[in-house]
Amino acid sequence: MVTAYGVRRVVLVAERAESVVGGSPADASWVERVAAVTGWVGDRRVRTIDWAAVEQRLGTALPSDYKQLAEIFGHGDFDGFLSLYVPDAGVSGMDIVDHAEYLARGASQEGTRLWRPYDIYPAPGGLLQWAASEQADQFYWLTEGSDPEAWPVLVYEDVPGSWRRFDCSAAEFVFRMLTERGHPYSTARYFDTHWFQRYEP
Repeated sequence: MVTAYGVRRVVLVAERAESVVGGSPADASWVERVAAVTGWVGDRRVRTIDWAAVEQRLGTALPSDYKQLAEIFGHGDFDGFLSLYVPDAGVSGMDIVDHAEYLARGASQEGTRLWRPYDIYPAPGGLLQWAASEQADQFYWLTEGSDPEAWPVLVYEDVPGSWRRFDCSAAEFVFRMLTERGHPYSTARYFDTHWFQRYEP
């Protein structure tokens, strides 16, 4: 801003409102909000997953909200766009553990140039993929630090150097993608209602 006394710097702070779905309490978890916005409620079957075995095989704990998403939704996609990787998906390449092992093998044989400047898990602070899109976007956690609850989401658009970081959980990322038109991966720009299509019986 320019005044009679010269240039004066002004800082504007914009607060981001917490999106709340009609019928959801304001203190609903991100997973509950995803379930509400997709209509995934009522008599839907909750999967039983042996998380101790999954995490032992991966060599790391996983974020609790992701585990809830995997149990509630299972293998499938949100709005025909984002496919969730879950244990025991039954589809080649969509099982989170099998896929992590596949990427780790590839990285050890071919190097990590495709993921620069990052490395692939199980390297310390490496990328662990939890979802993909029908447009070949890849959704990872950056496994930095010992607390999976604090892992940020990184998205790669299959274009060199196209990394985007989101300091939020997987469930918050999915909810904002479904409901915010300004989100970089928004499906709200295309759909007024949202759904999850399960690929399991």
